[in-house]
Amino acid sequence: MDTIISIKAYGQHSEEAVNAAADRLKELEERFSVTDENSDIGILNKLGTSSVSDDTAYVVSEALNVCESTDGALDITIYPVLREWGFTAGNMHVPTDEAVRSALEKTGYENIIISGNSITLPEGYMLDLGSCAKGYAGDEMLAVMSELGATSALVNLGGNVQALGSKPDGSEWSVGIANPFSPNELLGVLQIHDKSVITSGGYQRYFTDDSGNVYIHILDPRTGYPADSGLVSVTVIGDRGIMCDALSTALFVMGKERAVGYWREKGGFDMVLVTGDGTVYITENIAGSFRNSSGFPVEIIDE
Repeated sequence: MDTIISIKAYGQHSEEAVNAAADRLKELEERFSVTDENSDIGILNKLGTSSVSDDTAYVVSEALNVCESTDGALDITIYPVLREWGFTAGNMHVPTDEAVRSALEKTGYENIIISGNSITLPEGYMLDLGSCAKGYAGDEMLAVMSELGATSALVNLGGNVQALGSKPDGSEWSVGIANPFSPNELLGVLQIHDKSVITSGGYQRYFTDDSGNVYIHILDPRTGYPADSGLVSVTVIGDRGIMCDALSTALFVMGKERAVGYWREKGGFDMVLVTGDGTVYITENIAGSFRNSSGFPVEIIDE
């Protein structure tokens, strides 16, 4: 998963639960890793067609639903473009316009064929589940711990926080959201239980060229270039980590106005948006659970 991971569990067999959750995470990483040629995704990207595990088929299917509902703001076929930017191998650089255009020709989620556990990609296409794999992994880890008797648990996958129940004393979990302008400080704190809190931001992975221009890792699938939507951070709060993870990326690409429109139309989740001018926008359902520690102005998004 290429990040620091924390797993906490309370209740009967809590140590067993934590170990089982870690094993489940390892299992899923071996299936989803885009850089492991022996993973489900590695084999699929190499061969173009493959029969995959139930986990992979489910995640691809759910991700495609988000690709469709967001009109391509999320596109799990963006990997060829990410490679051109060097975000996948750590050799980050600005590609030529021609290289970006050529890579974009090998993208388009609507061209993926999935039937049961069989997935087929057009020639040159490659999948990357990085936009939703951690969210699904968190869902599965909590499910494993619950089955083994944990009544309270918290999983943190590199800032993707997912909670089972409340704290052992019955109080809510306090989940910090990073300040995108100063990531070592907090934007604010949310009080939650039985929720996932997943953030996408340009501050998480980026590089700067010799002229001082900053390039973030979240690409706009329409252009093949880093998303320039006016947002610097998007946090999605909901019941299912896989959906929160996928939507945080898609809404970041959309920008504030489209993100708000999507929320009003679809519902089923809450969000905290931070714009480049330092304004925080938060949906009304969770406004009372958010404590602002940044000093930035906060505006409530209503239905």
